[in-house]
Amino acid sequence: MEEFLDHWLWREEYWLPPGVTWRDMVGTGDTRYPLPRDLLFSLSLSLIFIGVRYIFERWVALPLSRQLGVKDRIRINVPRNVRLEEYYKKRSRCPSEGEMLLLSKQSELSVKQIERWFRRRRNQDRPSNSRKFCEACWRFTFYSAAFLAGLMVLIDKPWFWDQSECWAGYPKQPLQMSLYWYYMIELAFYWSLLLRVSFDVKRKSSVCVQDFKEQIIHHVATIVLIGFSYCSNYVRVGTLVMLVHDASDYLLESAKMFNYAGWKRTCDTLFVIFSAVFLFTRLVVFPMKIIHTTLYLSMEVFEPFFGYYFFNVLLLVLQVLHIFWASLILRMVWKFVFEGKVDQDERSDVEETDFAEDDEEKKHWDARNRALDSKLVSLANNNCVLNNLTSQRNNTISTLPKAR
Repeated sequence: MEEFLDHWLWREEYWLPPGVTWRDMVGTGDTRYPLPRDLLFSLSLSLIFIGVRYIFERWVALPLSRQLGVKDRIRINVPRNVRLEEYYKKRSRCPSEGEMLLLSKQSELSVKQIERWFRRRRNQDRPSNSRKFCEACWRFTFYSAAFLAGLMVLIDKPWFWDQSECWAGYPKQPLQMSLYWYYMIELAFYWSLLLRVSFDVKRKSSVCVQDFKEQIIHHVATIVLIGFSYCSNYVRVGTLVMLVHDASDYLLESAKMFNYAGWKRTCDTLFVIFSAVFLFTRLVVFPMKIIHTTLYLSMEVFEPFFGYYFFNVLLLVLQVLHIFWASLILRMVWKFVFEGKVDQDERSDVEETDFAEDDEEKKHWDARNRALDSKLVSLANNNCVLNNLTSQRNNTISTLPKAR
């Protein structure tokens, strides 16, 4: 297995510029360089992140949600039905009309009852506001701490102010311990997200479609990008990439927290601030500073190799995602400016809506209420007529002679 990895995965021409071997990257004394085996430590560190997150959400985020007034909606549990439950888990969460008709014949329930059962069953799987608040609170804590720590680490580094310094002496750039821990902590965090993706809040693109696969692809792509930049000693430019992304993510998570708590004005204000920071960092700083230095300035130091093309392709794909997310954010900002409200967060939490309304049932109850109102009006009119007749009879009796 080790020979296979050395021959196919760790080939020097994949990771290092021409003329540089792994032996050249072996440190001496206090000088050390990034090595692929260092990534194994981030995987073990991710398990610690999972434990810390459990304690944080249980003892910090949950009490905080109660203090801020986060409320969970009361949900109706569906009656036990083995056939429908099996269909729900194995076939589809939203059966079509023909499928519901077939299930109706098999379960001896009406189509209306089948539809109501699936709707309530989907509601049971929706995460509560408290759970969503706890997850957003954990991510807000990490992103804000990572951004501040990254800023403290990089503020005195020359490549923070002059991106051409990212390639000074490349690839033999000694790895500082502060950069090592910055990389390991960021990588461990995304490992923990990937390991817990089955238990985390699942975003939805519709009532019946979850983006479970999209979340996995996002986490895997992030881990590959961070891991590859570390092995190729793109550490300097990699730290800039992580700092740019952490600069706006904590604002989004804070807006989610106040949204779940019902603080709409605070949520809207934070979302506007997030939008401004996101558009500036992702559409201005990222392409003009980071992608420019990896595409053009790096070629002044070394000849392009596989790692050069692979890393830049990942950054360009990431920039395409930035443009897509920016279009969604601008659409929401447009609604906020001209309609005075932010309906939903289309970037991440947009699909986490509450219960879907049963339109036909609502129309049925509206019709019954209108019929009841008309009967009450008719009864009131009849009562008025009866009162008039009684009053007229009393007047007639009072006008009769006393002898009579």
